[in-house]
Amino acid sequence: MMRGSFIVGIVLFWIITLFTHVEAISRDVAASPYQRYIVYQALILFWIGIIGLVIIIIMKLKEVKRIQDMDVHKEDEDAPFLD
Repeated sequence: MMRGSFIVGIVLFWIITLFTHVEAISRDVAASPYQRYIVYQALILFWIGIIGLVIIIIMKLKEVKRIQDMDVHKEDEDAPFLD
């Protein structure tokens, strides 16, 4: 549960940081406010996607570790053949 709240905190931090620096970035990014918000929305979705992928990779690594701890990946020599 702590890892989930940590990730949510990071996402909120990035969103707040992004919108507090709007004035400095706005002169360089686009001319109209409509275009600025499209760029910001794309950046936010991009980082949410990256964080989501990191979470999925962490979950898969935990699953692999759990399976390895159960010794499921090893072959059983006494298993019958299905011929």
